[in-house]
Amino acid sequence: MKYVLDTNVVVAGIRSPFGASAEILKRTLSKSIEAVCSVPLFLEYEEVLLRPKHLSAAGISRIEATNFLDVLASAVIPVEILFLWRPQLRDPDDDMVLELAVNALGMGDNVCVLTFNKADFLPEVNRFGIELKTPKEFFERN
Repeated sequence: MKYVLDTNVVVAGIRSPFGASAEILKRTLSKSIEAVCSVPLFLEYEEVLLRPKHLSAAGISRIEATNFLDVLASAVIPVEILFLWRPQLRDPDDDMVLELAVNALGMGDNVCVLTFNKADFLPEVNRFGIELKTPKEFFERN
């Protein structure tokens, strides 16, 4: 199973180091789960995580956040976006996540999007056979 981490999961994992999202990040960094990412989505991780409100809430500096992102970049499996699937959803940022998930299907494995905003992806993910879970549901079923 390949996992796509929505930006809200990455940010939540940094802001709350003892929650389900933080555990997903730990497992991603240790490569015990296979997280996939595209360049556009990773740039969104960076842009959102480096916002002052998130840095402040996490109690980390910009340099610490950048170091984390460097380590995360080495842990995720890069996926080249070969087929564009936009627009499918109301939010262009969610479209980017769905587009990555659809392209990751070509890697020969099932794909699951981990997000706090499941409703934003429905019903479109069902057309592609992509699973959709919250971080809490990930641990209830794994």
